[in-house]
Amino acid sequence: MGKRVLTIDTATTACSVALLEDDQPIASAYEEIGRGHAEKLVPMIAQLPEKGRADQIIVNCGPGSFTGVRIGLSAAKALAMAWHAEISGYQCLHLVAAQALADMKDVSPVFVVMVGGHGEYFVQNFAADGSAVDDLLSLSPESALHHAKVDFFAGSAAQSLASLTNGVTFSNVLPDAAKSALLTSNDKFLDASPVYGRVPDAQPAHRA
Repeated sequence: MGKRVLTIDTATTACSVALLEDDQPIASAYEEIGRGHAEKLVPMIAQLPEKGRADQIIVNCGPGSFTGVRIGLSAAKALAMAWHAEISGYQCLHLVAAQALADMKDVSPVFVVMVGGHGEYFVQNFAADGSAVDDLLSLSPESALHHAKVDFFAGSAAQSLASLTNGVTFSNVLPDAAKSALLTSNDKFLDASPVYGRVPDAQPAHRA
């Protein structure tokens, strides 16, 4: 039996888990639930073969829903400790880009745009090989349009942003744990720590 990997993805309105062996999915579950990831996640994992037990756990670290990111990371760290498993993370937009590229007939660069907070979008440009060509940013819709380097948008906010301009094609994509094998090794072995993508709303008070 090869190395087993459990992937956990709760950073967006989708909640998904997958058990892979040698990068091939053994079993997976995916639901678009909006909220309620904490209640849905553990039963999803428990329904996987051997209750999802794996040699390594990888988890979506964001950016995305603050609560969803924390839920996924907490579960991943708890299971890694219980199973003495390795743990690592990946960034949300990297997996969305990989999924969008895998669905293309003629592979080309993609601009990933995901719903953020306070009316902003998380955005990042990716090359045709799935590598990021610039930094992750949180931008207003107008600024996001100016930041796009290509005319193909993918992500949870792709349709919304595409509706503000002309000549753009789009694909509504949410991250799916079962597709985590599409990530490059460099992209799925990051530190398992939250990626918020923007400055926190609450700042610690500074004493005079």
